Amino acid sequence: MKNSTTNAHKWTNADKLLFRDEVFQIVGCAIEVLNTLGHGIVEKPYENALVVEFGLQKIPSRQQPMFDVLYKGQKVGLFVPDLIAFDSIVVDTKVIDRITDHERA
Repeated sequence: MKNSTTNAHKWTNADKLLFRDEVFQIVGCAIEVLNTLGHGIVEKPYENALVVEFGLQKIPSRQQPMFDVLYKGQKVGLFVPDLIAFDSIVVDTKVIDRITDHERA
C-alpha cells in the first residue's frame, strides 16, 4: 500500500501538468482582470476584459468560436466556449457569490 503523501505528490508534481506555462499565464490574466474590475458584475465583461488582457500579453485567443458536436457522424449541436487560448485551452468565465466546498474540491 502506497503512502497517501507520496500519491498526492505524484498528482501535484508541476512537471506533469499539461500546458503548465500557458495555464499560469491564463490564471495571471484572470487575476489581473479581477483585480482591475473588482467583484460584483456579470460574466460577459470579465470575458471581454480577458480578451483584452490576452491581447496585451500576446496570448493567442478566440472568443466564442463555434464547434460542431458530432454523434456517430451526425451533427447534434454546437459547442460554443467563452474563449480558446493558445489554440488548445478552453477558458470559461464564471461568476459566483462566494467560494463553497464545491469550488474548493
